[in-house]
Amino acid sequence: MTGVNVKSEIKPLKKVLLHRPGRELLNLTPDSLAELLFDDIPFLKIAQVEHDAFAKILKENGVEVVYIEDLAAEVLDKHPDLRKQFLEQFILEARIYTDYYQKFIYDYLNSNYKDNKELILKTMEGVNLSELNTNKSVSLVDLVSDASKMVIAPIPNLYFTRDPFAMIGNGVSINKMFSVTRCRETIYGEYIFKYHPDFNTVPQYYSRYNHFHIEGGDILNLTEKIIAIGISQRTEPDAIEQIANNIFNSKSPVDTILAFNIPNSRAFMHLDTVFTQIDYDKFTVHPGILGTLAVFEITSDGKGGIHIKEIDDELEHILSAYLGNDVELIPCADKDRIAAEREQWTDASNTLCLSPGTVVVYDRNEITNAVLRHRGVNVLEMPSSELSRGRGGPRCMSMPVWRED
Repeated sequence: MTGVNVKSEIKPLKKVLLHRPGRELLNLTPDSLAELLFDDIPFLKIAQVEHDAFAKILKENGVEVVYIEDLAAEVLDKHPDLRKQFLEQFILEARIYTDYYQKFIYDYLNSNYKDNKELILKTMEGVNLSELNTNKSVSLVDLVSDASKMVIAPIPNLYFTRDPFAMIGNGVSINKMFSVTRCRETIYGEYIFKYHPDFNTVPQYYSRYNHFHIEGGDILNLTEKIIAIGISQRTEPDAIEQIANNIFNSKSPVDTILAFNIPNSRAFMHLDTVFTQIDYDKFTVHPGILGTLAVFEITSDGKGGIHIKEIDDELEHILSAYLGNDVELIPCADKDRIAAEREQWTDASNTLCLSPGTVVVYDRNEITNAVLRHRGVNVLEMPSSELSRGRGGPRCMSMPVWRED
């Protein structure tokens, strides 16, 4: 199964890309939480157990699971000449600008991590000053720095593989991330989609080198021809205009983009944290966004540009009109305001649909899960005490590569 095929949020999932959380979580500290976009420090041992349980659910339901660290390592294994290029690029994008440090870190990584998968995992983990054994007599930076300083910061958000890139039909958007601390996550996607034999022919609708921010949690494939994109804390309207132009001027069948303007807040950071499709006629939704959403239809103007119009209607009616069938919006925690806010914080609306009416959810969101079961949804619960500390649910932690048409 080569290439990508994702023309729906709900059709049977056959292949998915994950990242098993690793030692990068051990380099989170209370002082670095805000910079690294965490609210708390997950316990790595339990987070890995929970993530393995997630992967097990997927495999038991006929999904092939591939890992970003394996694909990136396979690229370097198949193309040994890329190792130097990858390391130099990674070090520069880690904002290591002095020749002395660039050479020192390059030599350290290249010499101590001969196995390419170990090298990839180390780049995700980060590099501590104490590992380098630099000559302090030639570096004022070393003399005045704490011995435990992270010279290269970790990449702890990478287990949310939904955000660095997004499959759209048979193509991919390699995203420009909102936060500096997440920008390096897309390096792995750049190499996978440029050099890996399973993915190097996939058309690219957005580049990580573009100026405007867009993240995969804001991109939903509603049908083969319609996608939804959130205007959010992490995705700029300018980026949506760019990707719309790129898609409409390609061979993609997508002819309509619905742009959802959602509140700019930590709790609503992406569209998929407040709104996901779980069946042909069902969506989960956080009640806090109802009545606040502005929706815009973006289509081609037929001259190489785009045409935009605001849709003045209720969300339920808008979705029904574009999908061609009546839809039901299932509110998080069944409209219990306090429970909805609590369970929204742990991503009750962020479900991963494996097939129509079958979803993976966090077990901790008991009220919402009960509501879904009452509405006839097949709910597959996964453990979530530690993974949920990163503020992302099962959809955030997965990037579908292939869904049946």
